[in-house]
Amino acid sequence: MKRSLTVLALTVAAVTAGGLWYVQGKRPVRDGELALAHLQAPVTVRYDERGVPHIAAQNEADLYRALGYVHAQDRLFQMELMRRLARGELAEILGAKLVDTDRLFRTLRIREHADAYAAGIDRNHPAWQAVQAYLDGINQYQASRPLPVEYDLLGIQPRPFTIEDCLSVAGYNAYSFATALRSNPLLTYVRDQLGPDYLDTFDVAWHPDGVIDRPSLAREDWRTLGALAQLSLGAFEGNGLPQFEGSNAWVVSGTRSASGKPLLAGDPHIRFAVPAVWYEAHLSAPSHELYGHFQALTPFAMLGHNRDFAWSLTMFQNDDLDLIAEKTNPDNPNQVWYQDQWVDLESRDDTIRVKDADPVTVTLRRSPHGPLVNDALDSSLRGQTPIAMWWAFLETENPIVEAFYSLNRADTLDKARTAASQIHAPGLNVIYANAKGDIGWWAAAKLPRRPAGVNPAFILDASRGEAEKDGFYPFEDNPQEENPARGYIVSANYQPVSPAGIDIPGYYNLPDRGRYLNQRLGEATGWDLQNTQALQLATGTDYPQRVLQPLLADLRAAAADEAEKALVERLAAWDGRHELDSVPASLFNQFLYELARAAMADELGEAYFATLLNARPLDFALPRLAADADSPWWDDRATPTRENRAATVKAAWQATLAHLRGQFGDDPDGWAWGKLHSLAQGHPLGLQKPLDKLFNLAPLAAPGGHETPNNLSHKIGPAPWSVVYGPSTRRLIDFADPAHSLGINPVGQSGVLFDTHYSDQAERYIQGNYQPQHLAEDDVQAHTEGMLRLVPAG
Repeated sequence: MKRSLTVLALTVAAVTAGGLWYVQGKRPVRDGELALAHLQAPVTVRYDERGVPHIAAQNEADLYRALGYVHAQDRLFQMELMRRLARGELAEILGAKLVDTDRLFRTLRIREHADAYAAGIDRNHPAWQAVQAYLDGINQYQASRPLPVEYDLLGIQPRPFTIEDCLSVAGYNAYSFATALRSNPLLTYVRDQLGPDYLDTFDVAWHPDGVIDRPSLAREDWRTLGALAQLSLGAFEGNGLPQFEGSNAWVVSGTRSASGKPLLAGDPHIRFAVPAVWYEAHLSAPSHELYGHFQALTPFAMLGHNRDFAWSLTMFQNDDLDLIAEKTNPDNPNQVWYQDQWVDLESRDDTIRVKDADPVTVTLRRSPHGPLVNDALDSSLRGQTPIAMWWAFLETENPIVEAFYSLNRADTLDKARTAASQIHAPGLNVIYANAKGDIGWWAAAKLPRRPAGVNPAFILDASRGEAEKDGFYPFEDNPQEENPARGYIVSANYQPVSPAGIDIPGYYNLPDRGRYLNQRLGEATGWDLQNTQALQLATGTDYPQRVLQPLLADLRAAAADEAEKALVERLAAWDGRHELDSVPASLFNQFLYELARAAMADELGEAYFATLLNARPLDFALPRLAADADSPWWDDRATPTRENRAATVKAAWQATLAHLRGQFGDDPDGWAWGKLHSLAQGHPLGLQKPLDKLFNLAPLAAPGGHETPNNLSHKIGPAPWSVVYGPSTRRLIDFADPAHSLGINPVGQSGVLFDTHYSDQAERYIQGNYQPQHLAEDDVQAHTEGMLRLVPAG
């Protein structure tokens, strides 16, 4: 027995030592010296207390080559997964369950467009030279260092990263902005299957005459469109990768700040994931210095600042994607009607490689208006009517790489404006400030000229000319402001106004968040880092009272006893703040879901109702529905009687209490927001048990909520609520002292499992803390915890 125990102990020790050796070998190298080919001179990389690299190089080529190397150290698997998702190649490493997602992205033609675009670029342009140096750094890391544990688990065979991969990821980012594949089928279904009285609730203009008419869609086509909406949503939910959802940004001039200098705040709202979407890095060379936030396979910061200027981004949310019902030739299903004649569809086969299974061949078709999105679905779900997709990303020059190269160097209003004008798709709001005192905002996108009366919120009828475009509006017609007299600019995804008065259809968010920020900024001066933090972390919104006020009489009548009446009065008196101890926040959010279900699920059916819960039109619809006692939505089609608003509100109230009591007990104190609303950040491999225990972060109680300034937002649905998206970083730059800006990462800088910086910021983030973003040399020196020297090889 003694001998057996000794053998067991030695075995355990050997396994433990082997495990520690394995884990240690995967960690980033942040101290010492490494040789890197193609460097012209040594590069110093100093790592601070958060694992942020401060890269000092003697020229820009070395700077970007070093950035690629250190970015890959921390985020190589994220890069791999992003390029595979964008190019429709996930099934090759994840198996047959990802074939549908791959088919979707092949259908979107992102991969094909990226390959064609790459073939035509000027590789001598300094932007593309920087991209090539960055990619060389990534590829040298991948070829010379141990691969991430995810590669081992999935059996990924490494291959070099390319310019085509970078462009494909840019295409994925553009697609993640567009909600047309989800909202257009839904709104068209309401219009054509339910009618104008139902559509009125969504505040979408109804056009019974004129240019707009209804495309002829068969019953099978509605199933096709519903399946397409669900597939589009599942591509984000099922892969644990970022999706852009909204954002806050504002800038105040020196006339309203405490310091007399501009102050910029920004927090882009993106679906949460591990690792975080942004990679922070401080770049320094004789010709260029920037503290930037970078995305995977993107060498230019999408958010950044230095001592001279700073910018942030929000989603413009202009509608840059049309779905178009094509008219087919009854004698030839491979022809569609275009410009007064039948024309052939383009068609080609593509092959999806599948792990542990045979390859899948997909046929991709295109009409003159764009790819046919029916091809994203299994053949049994494609319906009768070809649905084409016109997408500005595929139809514009879109020099977005050059645009961000220039924006990273835009130390004047003129340079920033010029850079913004080069962003064609996706639509982005660029919010800018500089040390000279200028502030500005440009809604950057190529806006198409659609026929008069055409509403792209619906499926368009190709046979009537609704899908045709007469070019694009000039950039000067885009919404924009420079140095406004009021002394501040707010951007929060609401409908902007064009200086030329043109209509700009879009998928805009509720105005409540922007209105809240605008009111606070407009009524106060003396803005500094402290009170700007408080505004960025605010949890209030006027939206609950916009929904509740018209319903209070019905809610009071629905209350069954004194305890329920007390709960109704707590709702009536609630200020809309989603604090951790708030019971009304939980009551309202459960009631919001039950109200939507009681009113709308019977008309829409479960598939389209599920789409509605994930679509922005619901946010606009619910206050309008609550205020309209005569809306046809109040009737329950499943009963022989005709229900009114009071009956439906009562049913929703009873369902609200039944759910909360059944799930969380009878005591309302147990329903506090922080007990029901949490942020659990997940890794793509954490979707699979038991890997969730290894890769995912434990849930943390989350303040804020849907469309509050601290937009820790959940899907409208039954409690408990998991936060889906929110501030992907919070940044504050005061030009009184831009070298001492503040920021925070929702997780950590590193994507390497067991690394010190894998999740070291998660608790500080949810608690509303900020961390210094070191820019000044003395600060960088004082906070250096590791120094890596990259030296020329050979």
